[in-house]
This record gives sequence, structure tokens and C-alpha cells, in this order.
Amino acid sequence: MQTESPAVTQPQPDALKRLALFVEFYNQLNFGNLETLKNLYADNVEFIDPVHQIHGLAGLEQYFAHAYQNLQHCEFAMGAHGVGQQWGFVSWQMRFRHPAINSGALIVVDGSTELTYDDAGKIVRHRDYYDLTQMVYQHLPVLGWLTGKVRSRMAQA
Repeated sequence: MQTESPAVTQPQPDALKRLALFVEFYNQLNFGNLETLKNLYADNVEFIDPVHQIHGLAGLEQYFAHAYQNLQHCEFAMGAHGVGQQWGFVSWQMRFRHPAINSGALIVVDGSTELTYDDAGKIVRHRDYYDLTQMVYQHLPVLGWLTGKVRSRMAQA
């Protein structure tokens, strides 16, 4: 007996626009305009990435204040994506420069973000996935050498 798969609903056009605006928002975000985070995120937002788990808009603002304080350049290119009524998913490529990492040379990181929106259209959950080694570790002198050795050994196994 075959079972029918559930119907897939088409996303609202504004859901796709909302996701594109999310990427555009991050391409304009900088240390001088962090107060605009409140336009995108709900007060009770949960933000998760490979290093942090933050609850609340105030904590998120502090996180970005620290992250963007010395950031010289950051831009995102939107990749594959999907949207629903109250969720969005986007893969991205981030290109950034930070003086404390790789002597300020350009770093490219591939990642993705899952978003959940409340009824008002604000983000209540933001989860980032990316390779922390690609972002940081491989660009640090000793750790970069060590992670390269580990990768080489794993590739031979």
C-alpha cells in the first residue's frame, strides 16, 4: 500500500523577500549600526553558533559589539535557500577580514543559517552552522599547522 506524501505548500512571496532582506541586513551591519538588530530580532531571540548560545536581544547586541569591534570587512553571498511561513534556511559564503586572524588577510567561510520567525515577522531563533577551523583555527600559526596535520592523517585513514 502506498501512502501519499503530505502536500507541500508554496512559500509566501514575502517569506522569500524576508530571507533576502536578512542577507542584505548582514551585508550592511557594522559596529556603528548595531542598534538596528532590534528591527530584525525579537527581544527573546535565541542565537546559536558553533561557539555561542545567546538568549535575548541584549546579549545578542553585546555579542555583535564584540565581534564587529575590530572587523575590517564582512560580506555575505546568499546560496541555496528555502522558506516557509515562519522559517527560513540559507546557505552563504562569508568573506571577512579581521586584524587578529590571518594577519588581516581575506578569509572565506561557507556556512548556513536556520531562522524561525514569530507572528510579527521578527526572528526568535537564529542558528548558524559553519566550520570553526575554516573560520579561525587554520589561520592561527600553531593551530593551523596542527589542524592541517590532523586533516592529513584523517585523509590517509
